[in-house]
Amino acid sequence: MEGLPYPLGATWDGLGVNFALFSANASRVELCLFEEGGQREIERIALPEYTDEVWHGYLPDARPGTVYGYRVHGPYEPAAGHRFNPNKLLLDPYAKQIIGHITWNPALFGYKLESGDDLSFDERDSAPYAMKAAVVDTAFTWGNGRRRIPWENTIVYEAHVRGLTKRHPSLPEALRGTYAGLASAEITAYLASLGVTTVELLPVHTFVDDSNLLDKGLKNYWGYNTIGFFAPARRYAANADFAFAEFKEMVAHLHDAGLELILDVVYNHTAEGNQLGPTLSFKGIDNASYYRLAPDPRHYINDTGTGNTVNLSNSRVLQMVMDSLRYWANDMRVDGFRFDLATILAREPHGFDEDGRFLDACRQDPTLGQVKLIAEPWDIGPGGYQVGRFSPGWAEWNDRYRDTLRAYWRGDEGQLPQLAARLTASADLFAKRGRKPWASINFVAAHDGFSLADLVSYNDKHNEANGEDNRDGHGHNLSANYGVEGPTDDPSIREIRMVQMRNMLATLLLSRGTPMLLGGDEFARTQGGNNNAYCQDNEITWVDWSGIGPDGRAQAEFVRKLLMIRRALPMLRRGRFLTGAYDEEIGVKDVTWLKPDGSEMKQENWEDGLARCLGVLLDGRAQETGIRRVGDDSTLLIIMNAHTEPVPFTLPTAAGGSRWIRLLDTHKPGDTALGRSKFGDHIEVPGRTLLLFVLQPARTPQRATAAERSFHRVVQAVEEAALKAVRFGFD
Repeated sequence: MEGLPYPLGATWDGLGVNFALFSANASRVELCLFEEGGQREIERIALPEYTDEVWHGYLPDARPGTVYGYRVHGPYEPAAGHRFNPNKLLLDPYAKQIIGHITWNPALFGYKLESGDDLSFDERDSAPYAMKAAVVDTAFTWGNGRRRIPWENTIVYEAHVRGLTKRHPSLPEALRGTYAGLASAEITAYLASLGVTTVELLPVHTFVDDSNLLDKGLKNYWGYNTIGFFAPARRYAANADFAFAEFKEMVAHLHDAGLELILDVVYNHTAEGNQLGPTLSFKGIDNASYYRLAPDPRHYINDTGTGNTVNLSNSRVLQMVMDSLRYWANDMRVDGFRFDLATILAREPHGFDEDGRFLDACRQDPTLGQVKLIAEPWDIGPGGYQVGRFSPGWAEWNDRYRDTLRAYWRGDEGQLPQLAARLTASADLFAKRGRKPWASINFVAAHDGFSLADLVSYNDKHNEANGEDNRDGHGHNLSANYGVEGPTDDPSIREIRMVQMRNMLATLLLSRGTPMLLGGDEFARTQGGNNNAYCQDNEITWVDWSGIGPDGRAQAEFVRKLLMIRRALPMLRRGRFLTGAYDEEIGVKDVTWLKPDGSEMKQENWEDGLARCLGVLLDGRAQETGIRRVGDDSTLLIIMNAHTEPVPFTLPTAAGGSRWIRLLDTHKPGDTALGRSKFGDHIEVPGRTLLLFVLQPARTPQRATAAERSFHRVVQAVEEAALKAVRFGFD
């Protein structure tokens, strides 16, 4: 039967399955059916109809579980951009369940691999070595509805499905490293007790292990090598045959615990590589449509550094990406996406365009307009660095924040001007087109690079285990080891490292913008100095829960305290950028930058490259919204000293208050005593220390003001933090 050209993919309607495949340049498409398990091809059926560049047909007797692939006929003319080869079994780009795995064999290549000449033509059948698709029934009974967490309240926790739970001692062995493991009560309770709101997972779309890594006994651990944009990776399922349902159950459990889920997605390239790569799907379906080709169309534009670049300027390819995103948001109920090398997606033939097709499509889409969209705003192509230039509605990873905080706390010179900008949500980058402070995703460490513990333990990267003679990975880490490279028993060095981690964590969680924690940084997880652990599916990357010692537990409690303070202080989460300008109408300056003598910073102070101590006065009376009125939040004072020696600091006078109450001291993380200081008091700020104070409002004879209530909330939060503990799930 002819079937329909829409929807694309394999769609079961209760009676049969409609198959539809886009290819603008094919001359014929064959649907190949396989026995259960995909080992033996049992039938080939030419799709009978071709409508609007879509080949389609309907099988009335097909059911969920039907295993299939495609063979696509057309010209094999690499010099013209065409690489059709019907000897190669191709994966459906819309496959929602993918079975089997790639077995690397010369037959997977469209050309004769042994010759090294991609102009040659290979006639070997790739089906025995290729992945296949399986028809699925998308029905699933969801429980409670998802919880929408406002951007300004969001705390992102970046993690890896396998790495987070693979070594968790309380989980059954069969569940470790799986969707079901992440959905377990032990893990969801831990994340909720820590205080994060949103889990961001490294790629879970079906991906391929590169042959060169397998040859070295390694794997593509991070997963940035996608081949299926609709199918959850079976390798992360406790039962691979039910990965589809297990992923949905994980989402439901996270939502039930009050947590959001964001997926790291890789739409910028595929696992097929350059002209010498394998023919697994897109290359054989319609190479000239799916990929950006060079002026010599035999070759690919490589703005990704992986060999190819997906062509979102093609309307059907753009449709595939949008269909994939809507599928994950609607059917799988994920709450947002972090886009790897997102500059690629906004590229048009003339270059990056903040109003390009993809960004426009996202902006007007009623589904994607309701989920969180995060860009990694760079690639390696011309003009690839685009931090701050994405469209309204997008958040962006802010590497300027990362580098400034690392440099400042390391003690580098001349950091105060940059520090001030980063603490206040990088208005120099994001305050335009009505964007809000949450658009800046602030982070100190992420999966790509040193973990926080390694940042304060190693001067240099140590990637020898990757098999590239330590040539891979970034060399500009802005790290320091404080006397010894790597682990040490020296108590003085260990103490400096712990203090420095607390300084960076405190700065991160007290800054305007959206904070992102790297999973495990809250208890000082190490990767042994490996800053490019993309291929390490082993103890280097798996979180060592049993190895969390007293220092790690104390650090997790410190992070929990910080998150409780952040929740209790709306001043840290307001949706307005700070300007530092005096508002004559309401008589308030929203932020005042202070010298150690308590007076306001002047231009010459900002230009002093040796200055490393800064006070930040955040006035809770500042305008909260667009309505012109005095605010009523708590007034805060943050003092940061990156000098190695103590610095005397004079506490400033603040309107509407009676004295300063110390909430946080990174040199005394477990101190439950709230220090009280008067205006004008001279305090000594230890070297490498961050202090946080809240202004105690002057008493009012009538009922408590909003500022008084805010003050009592944060004091109560600090007191509660001392009474409750993080639930690790194995105590």
